[in-house]
Amino acid sequence: MFVNTVIAFIIIFGTLVFFHELGHLLLAQRAGILCREFAIGFGPKIFSFKKNETVYTIRLLPVGGFVRMAGEDPEMIEVKPGYTVGLLFNKDDEVEKVIINQKEKYPDALIIEVETADLEHEMKITGYEQGKEDELAGFTVSQTSFFIVDGEEVQIAPYNRQFGSKPVWKRIKAIAAGPIMNFILAYVILVMLGFIQGVPSNQPELGKLTDNGRAAAAGLKEGDYIQSINGEKMRSWTDIVTAVKENPGKKIDVAVKRDGKSFHISVTPEAVKDENKKTIGRFGSYAPTEKGALAAIAYGATSTVDVTKAILTNLGKIVTGQFKLDMLSGPVGIYDMTDQVAKTGIINLLRFAAFLSINLGIVNLLPIPALDGGRLLFLFIEAIRGKPINRDKEAFVVFIGVAFLMLLMLVVTWNDIQRLFL
Repeated sequence: MFVNTVIAFIIIFGTLVFFHELGHLLLAQRAGILCREFAIGFGPKIFSFKKNETVYTIRLLPVGGFVRMAGEDPEMIEVKPGYTVGLLFNKDDEVEKVIINQKEKYPDALIIEVETADLEHEMKITGYEQGKEDELAGFTVSQTSFFIVDGEEVQIAPYNRQFGSKPVWKRIKAIAAGPIMNFILAYVILVMLGFIQGVPSNQPELGKLTDNGRAAAAGLKEGDYIQSINGEKMRSWTDIVTAVKENPGKKIDVAVKRDGKSFHISVTPEAVKDENKKTIGRFGSYAPTEKGALAAIAYGATSTVDVTKAILTNLGKIVTGQFKLDMLSGPVGIYDMTDQVAKTGIINLLRFAAFLSINLGIVNLLPIPALDGGRLLFLFIEAIRGKPINRDKEAFVVFIGVAFLMLLMLVVTWNDIQRLFL
């Protein structure tokens, strides 16, 4: 069972992260931003492959992911005056590859000592060829050129392929696409569940009956239309639930319509305790369901909205002072919840995945530096001011945000461990 839970946890969390990062990737690529890496997980690489311009990787720790866009961080490789580099050319005599080290492995390369290099705007390198130290030569660099470092190619990012070069609204779309994709994923899962299970209906009918329930024992059947209980007309499933709850251990008279015929059945609801320790009646019937494309689509939308409202209500308790640390769960707590839900079947596991996906989307939209919401806040400020925030100041604020999130994660994880194991 432990192995099954671990697999379920990794699949669920990996899927949520995959679609979140896919949102970033698709909108960034659509904006013309060079995306260097699409990663699921953090830490050492387990598996990777390259397609077009992007390296796709799976990393060891399945606790998140990222899309590394050119220009978000300072470029790791620089070519400065005085450097000795090798140049390889394409058929148009443009520099296609700039060899940083191990130049002896490339006998066809032209070796120069760099005088100037602009690999963002002008895309030019000037320098002195070996044996021609008195002649300054200039070379045009291709828009799709590469550095070669330790035998590996790293694509050079002209400024027009960098994150910061794009209009602010395109950058906002690329960042917001991650959380939005989580809402879309949750909606699709819930619509799919609506198709599979049917959509809960509020009609005064009986849904599936429990095998040992009082309703089945009394002769009631799935699909029975309940006309009245104890003479009171039933207009909805909610009315039925209320009437049954109000009569724990008491015989009730149920007027039923089945196959066009009306008759009465006596049922004694079982007396049980609810979550507030109050005694209520229960007779063993689920709500009725209806199937159909329109019903499933509507169910997906309303359920997504309802879950979103519930999560936002809990977040609102932070403002009102009703917030408690026990209301938060980290990876350990989520793993435990996955274990509990997995025992109840695949349907509930899918429903749980939809809930987590909405959770992930909302949390990432919080205006906390280092989260998507914090980045969006900086971009909105830039849109209002007409110029970006100073990068050093932004980096400092992001550092504070990362430190806060790390501290919060440690506290929440310790709280989960205490609650579950100590």
